[in-house]
Amino acid sequence: MLTVYNCIVHEHDLRLVALAALICGISSFSAVNLLRHVEQSTSRYRYAWLLIAATATGFGIWATHFIAMVAFTPGIPNAYNAELSALSLAASVILTAAGMWIATVRGGIDHYLVGGAVLGAGIAVMHYTGMAAFEVQGRIVWNELLVALSLVAGVTLAALSLLVALRRPSTLATIAAAVMLTLAICTLHFIAMAAVSIYPDSSIEISQFTIAPMSQAFAAAAGSLVILVLSAAALRIDLRFRRHRVEAERMHGLANAAVEGLIVCDGSRIVSANDSIAALSGIAPGTLNTMTLGDLFGERIASSIAAGNGQAQETELRSQDGTRIPVELIARSIDYCGKPHDVVAVRDTRERKKAEQEIVRLAHFDPLTGLANRRSFTGRLEAEIAAADGSGKGGQLALMLLDLDRFKEVNDLFGHAAGDAVLQRVAQCASSVLRHGQMLARLGGDEFAIIAPNLPGPQAAGRIAEAVLSALRQESQLSPGGELVSASVGIALYPLDADEQAALVSHADTALYRAKAEGKDTFRYFEASMGAETRDRRAMEHDLRQAVARGEFRLVYQPQKEISSGKMIGFEALIRWHHPERGNIPPSVFIPVAEDSGAIAQIGEWVLATACEEAARWKNPLTIAVNVSAVQLHNPNFSCKVHEILLRTGLAPGRLELEVTETALIKDMPRALATLRQVKALGVRVAMDDFGTGYSSLSNLRAFPFDKIKIDGSFIKSVDTNGQVAAIVRAVLGLGRGLGLPVLAEGVETLDELRFLDAEDCEIGQGYYLGRPGPIETFSELTGVLALAANDRVGSRGGSILILEPAAASRSI
Repeated sequence: MLTVYNCIVHEHDLRLVALAALICGISSFSAVNLLRHVEQSTSRYRYAWLLIAATATGFGIWATHFIAMVAFTPGIPNAYNAELSALSLAASVILTAAGMWIATVRGGIDHYLVGGAVLGAGIAVMHYTGMAAFEVQGRIVWNELLVALSLVAGVTLAALSLLVALRRPSTLATIAAAVMLTLAICTLHFIAMAAVSIYPDSSIEISQFTIAPMSQAFAAAAGSLVILVLSAAALRIDLRFRRHRVEAERMHGLANAAVEGLIVCDGSRIVSANDSIAALSGIAPGTLNTMTLGDLFGERIASSIAAGNGQAQETELRSQDGTRIPVELIARSIDYCGKPHDVVAVRDTRERKKAEQEIVRLAHFDPLTGLANRRSFTGRLEAEIAAADGSGKGGQLALMLLDLDRFKEVNDLFGHAAGDAVLQRVAQCASSVLRHGQMLARLGGDEFAIIAPNLPGPQAAGRIAEAVLSALRQESQLSPGGELVSASVGIALYPLDADEQAALVSHADTALYRAKAEGKDTFRYFEASMGAETRDRRAMEHDLRQAVARGEFRLVYQPQKEISSGKMIGFEALIRWHHPERGNIPPSVFIPVAEDSGAIAQIGEWVLATACEEAARWKNPLTIAVNVSAVQLHNPNFSCKVHEILLRTGLAPGRLELEVTETALIKDMPRALATLRQVKALGVRVAMDDFGTGYSSLSNLRAFPFDKIKIDGSFIKSVDTNGQVAAIVRAVLGLGRGLGLPVLAEGVETLDELRFLDAEDCEIGQGYYLGRPGPIETFSELTGVLALAANDRVGSRGGSILILEPAAASRSI
């Protein structure tokens, strides 16, 4: 070590040694930084950075050596061989490049150490080749031990410097690696210089083609300066590139946070693409960065974006598998890495278009059956009428309105899901018999319409209607519960029946009502006489809504008596309507119209209030029975209304009896039973009316504790002559006794019917033989004004029965 020290201190110009060390340090620091860029660069830029790093580092090592050699003062003439000097420079650059390439080609300690060792070998080759270029007037003798030590020191420190620089990059690691590389170069140089002994020999001549030491020094300094300047410029460019990369990564991170696809492009060349556009297109981001907008969207769209109109554009994205995806593009200009770029937002419009199609479908088609809805039907009918007017061919346009019969019963018995299934089957059946150009539409509920243009005559419309009805009949036979469903069809023809759309629809509707009224499961053509009937029905609906206010309704009362004793137990209130122009209208005519129009709610409330007010005046506590419609029963405020009427009239709740049919119950059984329980909680009695018709479900008797069963008059009419009817009546009477419910027989009109009922222990009777309906004044003696006459009673069960004489019965009319 003393030899090395003496060599540096006593045989070198320390000022030039310091300059060499400075150049070596700068070169080493640049080498480590450039090495980092080599490692981090992609294959596209790796070799360029490797060339820059190896050239700068090799020149730095070479300059360090020759400046230090200039600092060496042997005291005898000396010079430098130009060819060997150039060869040492080339060796320095080539071996430095090889070492850096080995160290950065693949990560790992072994690559770092081997690459560093190759770099150290390059330093050694450069030094000893440079020493071979040193010519002096004397003999040079080498100390082999110091030569070996210089090689070990240089290779080891160089290997360690690359290991420190690349294993865990940091600022401290960069400084440490630069120091180690500087020590590797300087240690190898000065130990190798200490290994040299020069013995003057005047017989040795220096070649005339050598370079003087000062010229070599200036050349080395100038070359080093140029390389350092280039290295500094490269570092500056790389720092700028690094800032741009950080900015690009930041913007890419922000872009990846976006749900929509984002593309940054320079002109039409794609610079960056986020993960959303990669997922949408199925193309990897790295591949996208090598493509153009034209590759994805077509050249026309790419040109439009490049033109910078900034408007949203709808186009198609070409995905990797060749499919075309509908997208919306919106382009904006941004500053990207210090240069204007376009950012294109790519919005996937598949869901939007699907939603738009669904909206269009819902706007024009029925969601349950898939048929055209009322809106589409109206537009098609209008178009067909216009086409028929303009064609001049004289063909018939048929409009058929189809309505399901008893569809409500399917919903009530089997539930709405079964009802929906029936509607779907009806749509399929009816569609299957229609020809091209004929349209089936669902107008709502169980109402359908068929538009059949260009028919040769009216009979063709009838054949279509019959085909539809036949298909429905066949389907009904195959479907559980389907036998309850049939259809009625009304047919109107254009221009035979009407010359405009509204009238045509109205006439088809009128024909439909006629088909329903005449037995259902059939079709009817519109006739001019039907129009008058329809207008008459509409007028009746209007008058019904005004009848209560005008005082046109009145009540009549029909007696209800014990069959065994003839004792009067109460009345049933029955409504009558005296129209100022039409006269007396039977309930069988106006009650269905009131139920269909909704006027029954107001009428039913008036009947209940009037009957209770009348019964409250009677001295005898007879019961008053009032029929309740389904509309009233399913009104959530019905029980409150009953309570209010009882309080207002003062009638005892036990004297009021509400008669309910099973049809009224079946619409919404839970709600109806809840309402009846509320009514019973008031003390009001509830009777099941018209038992034996409709459903006659025993489960209804079990579900609600009725106070009375009323046998429908249709069974009483032939009970004394028809064995089957008699058996049914006996079964109902037995059922009543088993349940502890009194049974009232309606429609008792003959003596034989009365005797049969008495023999079968029927408790209560009602009918023309026991008393015709009449004004309450007719029964003043029964309500407490007069005592009951003896001959108005029916005798006891013990012997013969005392019967009201016809004359006596006639007095109650």
